[in-house]
Amino acid sequence: MTGRTVSLTFATRTGTTQENVTINECVVAGWTGRDQAALEKHIRELEELGVKRPATTPIFYRVSAARLTTDTAIEAVGTASSGEVEYALLQHNGRLWVGVGSDHTDREAETYGVTVSKQMCDKPIATTFWPVDEVAGHWDSLILRSYIIENGARVLYQEGALAGMLSPADLIARYTDGGQLRDGTLMFCGTFAAKGGIRAAARFDYQIADETLQRTIESGYDIVTLPILG
Repeated sequence: MTGRTVSLTFATRTGTTQENVTINECVVAGWTGRDQAALEKHIRELEELGVKRPATTPIFYRVSAARLTTDTAIEAVGTASSGEVEYALLQHNGRLWVGVGSDHTDREAETYGVTVSKQMCDKPIATTFWPVDEVAGHWDSLILRSYIIENGARVLYQEGALAGMLSPADLIARYTDGGQLRDGTLMFCGTFAAKGGIRAAARFDYQIADETLQRTIESGYDIVTLPILG
């Protein structure tokens, strides 16, 4: 089985360890909102771009694990792609961890095939993960944010508390039909509507903030545009 090996930091309340981790399975969960009004807003947002409504909510797309990256820049064909901040679950050594990543997606391809659009772009992830069991008691208060550079300024692009998303247990149960994620599986777990609408940018920064324990995982990347020549 092919996969992606990345160097990750596992940060607990008692210390940190760094390991080279091979991720064999990458899953992108879509339309994962608990709030049906917010979910409908995101669906309409995508419909404005020509994206058809999902057959079910949530829905789970498989993406090649080779698309995962911790690099500070990615290459994308054309100028129609954009990032989406998402909390990311990782099953590793029998324990469930949470981090943050960007489900970078080609919006033109999305209009004719969501699965295709997910596969076309690299999927950046931050290198730090927290144990889910350490944040379970205040899970709903964790906050996702993303920023883009627009007209030379850093602009808040997305923001929302995880109270608006389905919980890890719920998503995993739906994906595995009541089971658990296999070791070496990473799951992107949904996003929030973009402030001002979905749009491309040359820079995308993203974070998950734990205000209870006063800590943040954050990362970002530049988007290098490759020409379309036919």
